[in-house]
Amino acid sequence: MAGPAANWANSSGRTCCQLGKELGIPKTTLAAWVRKYKQDGVEAFPGKGFLKASDAEISQLRKELAVVREERDILKKALGIFSVARQ
Repeated sequence: MAGPAANWANSSGRTCCQLGKELGIPKTTLAAWVRKYKQDGVEAFPGKGFLKASDAEISQLRKELAVVREERDILKKALGIFSVARQ
């Protein structure tokens, strides 16, 4: 409901207070939805259980970074083990 309500508030020319009364939504909630819609556009309300594309990308990059750091740490330990063995 947030996406359509925010879009309607933007296009109707009425205030959040007027629309909030018509829809039975507190004006502060409707105003927050409108701000979010203006900030993120269509991605503002991806649906329950879904992430915005930008948030999904950040999550994926964090996972990849964790894997790369783990691989780096393993290589550092291996280098330490092999350099001690040669001496």
